[in-house]
Amino acid sequence: MNYDRLKIENQLCFPLYACAREIVRLYKPFLDEIGLTYTQYIAMMVLWDRKKVTVKQLGEILYLDSGTLTPLLKKMEAGGLLTRNRDKEDERSVIVELTEKGELLKEQAVSIPEKITQCVPINQEEGRQLYHLLYKILGNTGKDLE
Repeated sequence: MNYDRLKIENQLCFPLYACAREIVRLYKPFLDEIGLTYTQYIAMMVLWDRKKVTVKQLGEILYLDSGTLTPLLKKMEAGGLLTRNRDKEDERSVIVELTEKGELLKEQAVSIPEKITQCVPINQEEGRQLYHLLYKILGNTGKDLE
């Protein structure tokens, strides 16, 4: 029996996993400056863009389940960055809305993407290709996110 397929260097999952961890590590010092974790930061990016979303929509956009989102959003609400309220038309749905404090944090975060770009050793075209390949793996063209 040939077990070459089980070698870590033959796995696509490993470099994806390792790169994701490395990218999050690169973000950490910049996010520490504004008091956010990486997961809080990606949630804030959605809110900065849309201002108001349901927990379900946020989970779909971020590929996170409610078990991960609920404590995250609760902590962010306690920090004054957002509010969570039941939808008046559908009590099962919770609406997450950006606060003024959360909106003001956007100014502190605006330089982070450029700082990360300077830390990652790929050019703009390689970045675009990688972006589209990753969204292809996720089953989404990524065009609606550009």
